[in-house]
Amino acid sequence: MMKKIVILGAGGKMGLRVSTNLRHAPYEVAHVEVSEVGRQRLAGIGCTARAADEVLPQADVVILAIPDSAIGRVTHDLVAQFKTGAMLVALDAAAPFAGELPAREDLTVFVAHPCHPSVFNDESDPEARRDYFGGLKAGQAIVCALMRGPESQYALGADIATRMYAPVLRTHRVTVEQMAILEPALSETVTATCLTVIREATDEAVRRGVPEQAARDFVLGHINVELAIIFDQLPGVRMSDAANRAVERAKTEIFAPDWKKVFEPAAIAESIHAITRGH
Repeated sequence: MMKKIVILGAGGKMGLRVSTNLRHAPYEVAHVEVSEVGRQRLAGIGCTARAADEVLPQADVVILAIPDSAIGRVTHDLVAQFKTGAMLVALDAAAPFAGELPAREDLTVFVAHPCHPSVFNDESDPEARRDYFGGLKAGQAIVCALMRGPESQYALGADIATRMYAPVLRTHRVTVEQMAILEPALSETVTATCLTVIREATDEAVRRGVPEQAARDFVLGHINVELAIIFDQLPGVRMSDAANRAVERAKTEIFAPDWKKVFEPAAIAESIHAITRGH
């Protein structure tokens, strides 16, 4: 029997991507969207919004394409409508990690998140090369976790995730705790912060008189080659001794000596609680 999927927030930013990619999946998909703008977006891809109480009681899988800060409230408001054995699919680890989902042991909880297309890719299609987010043209890896429920449910969750985030190159199975290390700790707390500082540094170079296009060309080109060197894309190539000395000297000026504490469980939990509470 064909599995029935309900997408909550189907016309939102992430929900529309999911809705679009699942249009031709071998599942019966229903779309729930409360905003008029979201309903119009759904209509634009040939989908019709349905009422939650009309479709949820029959759903085998419920995809939570809603903001992290709203997942707890929404799922608890709807908890009585989830049928026994249903799978809740969260699109990142924040709400599950923070304990925001209903405690019903008869519900499976699956988490799937995209890695996004790598800066190191061999996409030849110009549209694919500009698909920075993924889920349109460019291949990407994904991470999946079966947080709660029978092992037999993992295959279903992974298949849905692969179709949601298609085209998918690799699927990595991790735990929810490991996914929380990847995001927010690695991807946001560290990487997004460092990249924000790089952008601010570029603006500072411009403020000090460097032509803006020259500064952008210079820093983006150096990001490219330095990433390739640091992440072992150029076998045998290493940064120069002078560059390494500059890095070691600058670390003490730009970073606190104990910056890796952001990976400690308590720090990750604090970050995630702030996300799910909208702080």
